[in-house]
Amino acid sequence: MTQATATHAPLATSRSATGIPTGRLAIWWVLASEIVIFGGLLVSYIMLRVHNAHWTAEASHTNTWAGAFNTIVLLTSSLSAVLGHQAAEKGDGQGAARYLWMTVGGGAVFLLVKAYEYTSEISHGFTLFRDVFWSYYYVATGLHGLHVIIGMIILSIVAVDAAKGRNLHRVELIGIYWHFVDVVWIFLFPLFYLAK
Repeated sequence: MTQATATHAPLATSRSATGIPTGRLAIWWVLASEIVIFGGLLVSYIMLRVHNAHWTAEASHTNTWAGAFNTIVLLTSSLSAVLGHQAAEKGDGQGAARYLWMTVGGGAVFLLVKAYEYTSEISHGFTLFRDVFWSYYYVATGLHGLHVIIGMIILSIVAVDAAKGRNLHRVELIGIYWHFVDVVWIFLFPLFYLAK
């Protein structure tokens, strides 16, 4: 390794041909693809729901209180992600890590509540194949839950690094991803829990 390559950051993480840092540009590209996935799923759900009046009766069996509680949990976890970003901006890696772990905790609470919901619904016969409504419900909320798990894993990795004062710019990037996960839920909650 030459002295030049040893002292400079890798080109892929430092270049900015668009004026936007590479990491931030990458996360926006990821989110654009996610919007296509969730957007297609939710638009097709809405189109089918308009022509299936009985879905209102099916939706009446979802647990609105659990969904509302999870909405509060996710919004609170977004706040801790913002506070983590603020701490990282100030160079406070320990503080950023602390807030990121709080965000991970919010994700864990969300998943526990969702597991409770799934268990209760399945035990009462509301399974994936009961009706197309429930197929959409489990696919959409399950896909969202998968994104929560992925976010928690990445948050944990970034938190460990941040605690050591390394790669603090990644706190903002995972925060953007986590806010997207929250926004998706903001669409799922009224569609599956409130529109009864």
